[in-house]
Amino acid sequence: QVHLVESGGGLVQPGGSLRLSCAASGSALSFYTMGWYRQAPGKQRELVATITTGGNPNYIDAVKGRFTISRDNAKNTVYLQMNSLKPEDTAAYYCNARPAYSDVVVNYWGQGTQVTVSS
Repeated sequence: QVHLVESGGGLVQPGGSLRLSCAASGSALSFYTMGWYRQAPGKQRELVATITTGGNPNYIDAVKGRFTISRDNAKNTVYLQMNSLKPEDTAAYYCNARPAYSDVVVNYWGQGTQVTVSS
């Protein structure tokens, strides 16, 4: 029902910046809570940041002050600005969409974009 496509990943040096984009199709994102997750090789997928339908962001402690999640409902796109990147940020980053006003548990996922922080 909701198709998500991430982009913007790449190879950067420590201290560098990247901006990830999550473009949605099939449904408007206005009524979805959005999130970014990441998964390093051999590790479990972990939550990085979320943003409510009202635009209120939340972050895990590891990225506070460095990452910024935002959404543009007119463009049906969610962003993750990543600054002061560290090697431990290296992971595949995934976009997530969850209906905010539904009693049914549904999660939509993108296929991921790779972020590698290395010298």
